[in-house]
Amino acid sequence: MQCVRKPTKRSKSQELLHHEHSKKITRENLEFLGMAGDPDLNFLLNGTELVKVRSGSWRKVRFYKLQEDCKTVWHESKKTLRPKHTFSIEDIECVRAGRHTEGLRKYTEEALESRAFSILFKGHHKNLDLIATTEEEAKHWVTGLEKMITNMSKLSQQQKTEHWIFNCLRKADINCDQMMSPEEVKRFLQNINVEVDDEYVTVLFEKCDQSKTGLLEGKEIKYFYETLTAREEISVIYETYAKTEGLLSAANLLDFLVKEQKEKVDLSHAEQLIENCEVDETAKAKQLMTKDGFLMFLNQPDALIMNPACKIVYQDMGQPLNHYFISSSHNTYLLKDQLKGPSSTEGYIRALMKGCRCVELDIWDGSDGEPVIYHGYTLTSKILFKDAIQAINEYAFKVSEYPVILSLENHCSVDQQKLMAKHMTSILGSALITKPLGEHMPTVLPSPEELKGRFVIKGKCLNKLEDYLSDEATTEEESVTEEDDSRDEEEVEHSENKKSKTLKLAKELSDLVIYCKSVKFKGFEYARTNQSFYEMSSFKESVALSYAEKLANEYICHNVDKLSRVYPSGALRTNSSNFNPVPLWNSGCQIVALNFQTPCADMDLNQGLFSQNGQSGYVLKPAYLRTTASEFDPITLIRGPWLKHLEFHVMVISAQQLPKISKKSGSIIDPLVRVEIHGVPADVSERETQHIHNNGFNPMWNENFRFDLYVPELALVRFVVEDYDSMSSNDFIGQYTVPFTTLQMGYRHVPLCNHNGDLFSSAQLFVHLMVVDPE
Repeated sequence: MQCVRKPTKRSKSQELLHHEHSKKITRENLEFLGMAGDPDLNFLLNGTELVKVRSGSWRKVRFYKLQEDCKTVWHESKKTLRPKHTFSIEDIECVRAGRHTEGLRKYTEEALESRAFSILFKGHHKNLDLIATTEEEAKHWVTGLEKMITNMSKLSQQQKTEHWIFNCLRKADINCDQMMSPEEVKRFLQNINVEVDDEYVTVLFEKCDQSKTGLLEGKEIKYFYETLTAREEISVIYETYAKTEGLLSAANLLDFLVKEQKEKVDLSHAEQLIENCEVDETAKAKQLMTKDGFLMFLNQPDALIMNPACKIVYQDMGQPLNHYFISSSHNTYLLKDQLKGPSSTEGYIRALMKGCRCVELDIWDGSDGEPVIYHGYTLTSKILFKDAIQAINEYAFKVSEYPVILSLENHCSVDQQKLMAKHMTSILGSALITKPLGEHMPTVLPSPEELKGRFVIKGKCLNKLEDYLSDEATTEEESVTEEDDSRDEEEVEHSENKKSKTLKLAKELSDLVIYCKSVKFKGFEYARTNQSFYEMSSFKESVALSYAEKLANEYICHNVDKLSRVYPSGALRTNSSNFNPVPLWNSGCQIVALNFQTPCADMDLNQGLFSQNGQSGYVLKPAYLRTTASEFDPITLIRGPWLKHLEFHVMVISAQQLPKISKKSGSIIDPLVRVEIHGVPADVSERETQHIHNNGFNPMWNENFRFDLYVPELALVRFVVEDYDSMSSNDFIGQYTVPFTTLQMGYRHVPLCNHNGDLFSSAQLFVHLMVVDPE
């Protein structure tokens, strides 16, 4: 969150005062962040000229400098309407030293490797490819930015709030006199997303202006800050349990943890929380917790809405691959739409860094003999197949160590197929599965644990798995047709491809398909008797959703021992939109492939489901989706072990530091909260609060909702915050989606994600959750 205002012209004396004031603020920020005297940060604060690279012909020298708040980088711009520009450290995804983006590899020489670096941003912001004057300067920038990213990520919620408000207060001080006038106070309030009338400003100002000078300074500004950030709802909770000299003893805290938070902990746990969270040393020495310490405790990661035990890999990873939901991407190479959007290796990197475990490669003959990836019969740009494999190899296991499935949509000639096989075997090396594990013919797919750190190829294949363990494997190229195999992608939706086509497969490529052989789906009965466990089918969304609605139990039984992949319709989703994945998960489909490049509610649900189990990209399906004897049907909901009727009560209490929709100083949001339940049809529901007028800083609702859940194991809870608009549709502000089974009860803060699924640094909700048996 940033405070933005137009700079004002200053006299020479004011400029000198401002300079000294700026140095003081910078020192205070560095001390606050624990980075005072850091040589890399001092280098960034002085700033340097860097060469910005956009293409082979566009290289411009620009000045870059870390600003006094130590969280914003300013850089020079020659655009007439934008003479100055900034970006926040919080918006940076990562910093890459060297020529490790497509742009730098394509547009710069190898000799610049040691001086080049890239800043990659969250969301769809373009990379910043830069070249420093010297290798030492490049190291300062890379190391300094990485330190800032790391340090800011370690700040507690309370520290982030203090840092943000500290800098907003300083920016509101127009004349740099370290005092605040009533007008500056009003401007500050607008900057932090709360609109107040003049009467309220007057009352608040007079309350804080204890010296009666008409200006706030020193302790008065501190008092103003404390008045502004007081959390009435926290005070009420705290005072209910603070029974020891007006403070919380370990016994009082334990009482709160057991009664309200429904935690099974002992007194030593409460004592440790006081030791870790209390900010007042005098209180800590007496093993007491102040209100500030209590707020610090409620904001620590382990106290948030998601159970910390579910944030690590906690599920059994030793079951067959088909027993898991697998985070899966469609058209992974695209950054935007599938008609004319750019293709990029960054698409694979972004998906893998979000925990995706199944990526798609749509491969065609390249004009220079090298196979390329793009969306066939469209104007999307092309990337080299070998570059995509290189990027996948580099980033596959940075977030999750569990297997990555490469879903090949092969449209290449035999010669280029051989080259594809060569690139995969040489680049992926021993990590590529090229033969069955073990010496004997398996009867089930291997587990994620057995395949840890390995790549599995999904594609068309001429052989049976049994052939790899005998001498009967095919020795030369053969053809497959639509009848022999599943031409499962959008290609068949183009008029020129309506007829059955023949594709000759190279043995070298076919031999790499071991556990995920693509076959055409010919009905559930045929699959039961003829389809092997290692043969998998792909389903267009409309077909899959029809099965999920009309033949759900048959679909579930099919998916017990076979993998199914569901993909978006190419004809209906030219803008790369997505479909609701929940009905497919309810039917046991493992590989529900979504367009990761398209932010939407469907991707929020995907991110929510896979936020558990260590973000490994694998989530174990419930037991009733893993047995062929299952009678579970998400539509009819006949009685069974899945039916666990619960009452789920949600109290939406308040929110803190919601971001502005518009950067205009006078633009303030009118927030409302919607709580959504996604799961089996009987559980799907939503409730919405009233909107709060002109307050995005600390709105309070105190509204209660009740939901009836029947299959809680499949339920996802989505909190959505919107800016109310009476004349048009509401604007999205933020959301957070979490599996119901991972929720912590009681008073919990809910972190919020932006449209791209990245966490806001400070914005959050405060709720109370309770589950009871129905009467």
